[in-house]
Amino acid sequence: MPVSARLRGWAARVVPPLVLLAAILAVWEAAVRGFGIPFYILPAPSRIAGVLASDRALLLGEAAVTLGEVMLGFAIAFIVGVVLALAIFSSRIVERAVYPLVIASQTVPVFAIAPLLVVWFGYGMLSKVVMAALIVFFPIVVNTVDGLRAADPDMVNLLVILGAGPAEIVRRVRVPAALPFVFSGTRIAIATSVIGAVIGEWVGSMRGLGYLMIHANAQLHVDLVFAVIVYLSVMATALFWTVSLAEWTALPWRRAGATGQGEWTA
Repeated sequence: MPVSARLRGWAARVVPPLVLLAAILAVWEAAVRGFGIPFYILPAPSRIAGVLASDRALLLGEAAVTLGEVMLGFAIAFIVGVVLALAIFSSRIVERAVYPLVIASQTVPVFAIAPLLVVWFGYGMLSKVVMAALIVFFPIVVNTVDGLRAADPDMVNLLVILGAGPAEIVRRVRVPAALPFVFSGTRIAIATSVIGAVIGEWVGSMRGLGYLMIHANAQLHVDLVFAVIVYLSVMATALFWTVSLAEWTALPWRRAGATGQGEWTA
């Protein structure tokens, strides 16, 4: 695909949401100024931008804490989730015993778990890492299991006829077939892991963007609360697109087919 066509495709995806965001911010600014809404109720975007600039060092420091919790929780959940998915796929006994529990775990509200994690693991980083991992865990396991099952049965039968063992079939056919599913679950998981870390910080913490948000809200420093929200949104979006870029790099066969159809969005 020519570079000019790629640039046009990129602009077609980026410009509309930027224009819409600019319009929303303009209406927001005008409404706050026109109706004289106090800053401690709803600050204007210009005031939030000022806080982003003046409190940059504070926000960056707390963001680094939250990002560390997110990445550790994601890494743990990804490794455990993929291993468990392979076990569920490979063993009917494990599937019947574990898979229903994995699904049932999503019925428990995360806010109900967070106070318990603070009691069990303390106010430090560990309880937030565990909370992030719990939120990340489910989409990774389910998507990986679905991906392993989605392998082409004809390819599997061909390798069986050629004498390949179960491990070789998994390595050569099922894992490549599962990778798009794994990346799809990972994109969802990495973005929502930010929610897990922040909830953990809300319940019990002395550092992080979640703690800063609660502290600022208690002092009616609402513009700082919105600044934290901006940081969290940027963090989640950046992590999402980082995984998309990794998928774009790791799956050249998928990239080539999607590019030809104009569908790849990384």
